Amino acid sequence: LLILTKEMAAVSDYLYVATDDGSYGFKGLVTQVLEDLVKNQHKQYDHCVVIGPMIMMKFACLMTKSLDIPTTVSLNPIMVDGTGMCGACRVTVDGKVKFACVDGPEFDGHLVDFDQAMQRQQMYKTEEGRAMLKVTEGDTHHGGCGQCGGEA
Repeated sequence: LLILTKEMAAVSDYLYVATDDGSYGFKGLVTQVLEDLVKNQHKQYDHCVVIGPMIMMKFACLMTKSLDIPTTVSLNPIMVDGTGMCGACRVTVDGKVKFACVDGPEFDGHLVDFDQAMQRQQMYKTEEGRAMLKVTEGDTHHGGCGQCGGEA
């Protein structure tokens, strides 16, 4: 999570780190850091750049929208082939179909349909699960794991 003021745009000296367990930086979610900075420390920001897992980007965008901070997201995590042919990075932005690899990967985070994008990503899980199990277990895997769609 990178948040900028106009003064910081030229030289960014501020980095806020959040970890789930507090082993480094703030213990908690990036949304909690941002909310604390704006609401409790009365900081003002002109722009936010969010890069990371889809679910984190979704909730960061919900927070920045509520705080009226323009936000750019990078949808690199959903890109596969970089040509727009596979369709894995298809996403709806402001009601229009886009492909992160050819139309982005940066988009206005407040216009991205994260729910639809994350739902689309779910369809790849079973195939990826089967492929991973074949690599790790070879022909010994016969299903029943709930991840591969195989028989028990």
